Amino acid sequence: MRARVGQGTQTPTAFGVYVHWPFCLSKCPYCDFNSHVRHAAIDEARFARAFARELETTSERIPGRTVTSIFLGGGTPSLMQPQTVGAILDAIGKSWRLARDVEVTLEANPTSVEATRFAGYRSAGVNRVSLGVQALDDASLKALGRLHSAREALDAVAIARKSFERYSFDLIYARPEQTPAMWAEELQLAIAEAAEHLSLYQLTIEEGTPFFGLHAAGKLKTPGEATARALYDVTQEVCARHDLPAYEISNHARKGAECRHNLVYWRGQEYAGIGPGAHGRLDINGTRHATATEKRPEAWLMRVEANGHGVVIDDCLNSEERADEFLLMGLRLAEGIDPKRYAALAGRPLDPRRIALLREEGAIAVGTDGRLRVTQAGFPVLDAVVADLAA
Repeated sequence: MRARVGQGTQTPTAFGVYVHWPFCLSKCPYCDFNSHVRHAAIDEARFARAFARELETTSERIPGRTVTSIFLGGGTPSLMQPQTVGAILDAIGKSWRLARDVEVTLEANPTSVEATRFAGYRSAGVNRVSLGVQALDDASLKALGRLHSAREALDAVAIARKSFERYSFDLIYARPEQTPAMWAEELQLAIAEAAEHLSLYQLTIEEGTPFFGLHAAGKLKTPGEATARALYDVTQEVCARHDLPAYEISNHARKGAECRHNLVYWRGQEYAGIGPGAHGRLDINGTRHATATEKRPEAWLMRVEANGHGVVIDDCLNSEERADEFLLMGLRLAEGIDPKRYAALAGRPLDPRRIALLREEGAIAVGTDGRLRVTQAGFPVLDAVVADLAA
């Protein structure tokens, strides 16, 4: 059963499937994702069988779902052959029903895409692609450890435009020596190439990455707090002016073009995590399970072949944990959260005194619909706002 638009039935309840392909051509110096470089050929057929087996086992735990979105992330999923992608999507279609308008996203790097492969992904059932462009000038791309040039990136976007009605790409800002004027110019070029969606992330220095060591040694200088804030403000202003407002703290889209799969996460809905290092949130007999699989690809493979799954963490979240997660994820969205849903999850309402204080400080707003939203002034200090509300 091929996962493509027009198959299955629509459902008002969102349910996502995340599939993690853990392999990359090289490891970027800023990346702390579960990605691995292998110099020998990957046995894609063996991995595809393991994905299908883990999907089968997961569907036995949560039968009867209708899949509204699928996300093939990584790693670099565009290193897979189209037939491998097709086999994975077929396995999802055998495990659960597929919504008529199921969104199927595949992450791709501009170094690993070509017209024939994109066409193959489209035939396999992918209907949305997300490109890891990261920068639109060659010096920055080299500094970020990327293997493509700005020209190659723009060529890949053009290929995506021909192959898919829906596509997006990522950029990283707050890079070393980047000024607000430089970023505004680059962003306007990006918007001219983006049809409907951009993911714009501030560079963060993550522990355990090469950038962390360089930064600690003073060999990598990122913009100071004031410049980083100015870069954030430029991002919001330029995107809003071009009808790409932020619907989430780092994601911008034209109305109706939001990434439906990521909304599943941010709205606290249910999703299955399949593949090495994938996380999931499963609702079983009224209890929310937080799952995670073995990170090491070969170890995951052996676990699945032996046990039918690679799950190494399967925690039942209590009401407080589930409510805190809902708050943490939901306040990332421009639409905010419904405080009544928080109260239903937590068994207690949010503290009205804390809400009043944060409103007075201009960090949050309460709409006429009763929804609680973080303001533009509050988003740069989102973690502090969430911590204050959850206390």
